[in-house]
Amino acid sequence: MPRTSREKVYMEDTNPPQEQRKNLASIRDELDLRSASTSALIYQVLWNDIVSLRRYPGDPILEKEIAAQFGVSRTPVREAILRLSNEKLIEILPQSGTFVARIALDTLPEAIVVRKALEDVTVRAAAVKANRTQIATLRANLELQKVQAAEADYEGFRRTDDLFHTLIAEAAGYPGIWEIIKSVKIKVDRYCHLSLPKPGRIARLIKEHTAIFNAIRDHDPDRAAEAIHTHLDAIMTGVEMPENLAVFTVTR
Repeated sequence: MPRTSREKVYMEDTNPPQEQRKNLASIRDELDLRSASTSALIYQVLWNDIVSLRRYPGDPILEKEIAAQFGVSRTPVREAILRLSNEKLIEILPQSGTFVARIALDTLPEAIVVRKALEDVTVRAAAVKANRTQIATLRANLELQKVQAAEADYEGFRRTDDLFHTLIAEAAGYPGIWEIIKSVKIKVDRYCHLSLPKPGRIARLIKEHTAIFNAIRDHDPDRAAEAIHTHLDAIMTGVEMPENLAVFTVTR
């Protein structure tokens, strides 16, 4: 259930226990970022925490605590925080502190419009260009989604869902477009993650993904575009918002 009040107490001068410290090498392997800089790695971990709501809107971000967790100086942590601030995921408030940004509700409709326009391009191109290997990879991804749904592995499903759309962009020949889409979809993702999904939502997503896959497999760009629009139009209808939504959101 979503939290109705801050449940964590942060102490600026408290170091985490040894077992809680994050091992950079294992995180590099887990995230498949073996060549990433320390700053980029910390950025990705914080980004994942914010998107998945392991860090809620309004939660404090403490440089010293994060540096201790990773066993690094505060410099790469500060670099990661500044990058997240530029992406509007973290708010730095002078004389108040640094916090996970609250979700700007009035930006959500625009984010969905942008994503629909861009994914219309990628899914149509994928339906035209996808080769046998790419279609097989999409099919395997879809099967993994079903396994994760059956195991109630929601975090794993989220990653596989993202990868499904990444694979479509790659099959289209436009992998960079997905990076642009990710920068806008995170706003909607955080909103949707404020609550557990409605019963049957994951099954519905898989059904929608299957329709997209079938159209790409059949090399039918119009049907693929129709399927992606149906999928994206339904994004915000599958969750129930908590009563304390105002705690986590803001209208600018």
